[in-house]
Amino acid sequence: MKRRREMEKGSEIKSAIEELSMMVKLKPSDNHDSAAHIPTKPFLYVCNLFIQVLDKIGPTMAVLRHDINQNIQRLEMVHESDPSLNSNLVEILKKEASEGNARKAKSCSKAFLWLTRSMDFTVALLQSLARDPEQSMEEAVEESYNLTLKPWHGWISSAALKVALKLVPDNKTFTNLLMGKDDNYETLKEQMHTFISLLLPFLEEIHSILRVYNLDRLKST
Repeated sequence: MKRRREMEKGSEIKSAIEELSMMVKLKPSDNHDSAAHIPTKPFLYVCNLFIQVLDKIGPTMAVLRHDINQNIQRLEMVHESDPSLNSNLVEILKKEASEGNARKAKSCSKAFLWLTRSMDFTVALLQSLARDPEQSMEEAVEESYNLTLKPWHGWISSAALKVALKLVPDNKTFTNLLMGKDDNYETLKEQMHTFISLLLPFLEEIHSILRVYNLDRLKST
């Protein structure tokens, strides 16, 4: 409840910055452990914030939003079944790999993979908008999708995105929706740059882990 109240006061991006900053501070200092530690609960909290950012794009992101939500729920169920044992997502990947379940359709490993790719898409979109504020939302969404998700999607998903692109809001509307209650565009721009600078190293670490477990090249079925 406390986090929810805090989030209502500011933007989702600001909340994500606070969570990512805390994760960096709490990261194990030992090099071996830190290279293989993705805290489950904070990771899922950030993923939930990503859903709220995608909501602001509107119906275009409905399918992606649904997939993200399902993947979050799958990981939440496993985490809640034993919070202590499953506090590190890497341990969940390791267990599924040892049991030969990592590549199954409803595995936690695949949920983690697709949540990561959804993060890739969202950060690419924010980078595009921060780099060129005059770019149309339709162009920014399509460019970000082609860069991050399209290589792993089948033709049906790609075709659906093409149709849905006509429903995206204009750049100004989306930017206003991203702002916190007392923010302005300059504040939002600073937050976006901070958020991207925190998230990119985190995503690089996750992709390294996915490569270790041979999950990084999996496509949707």
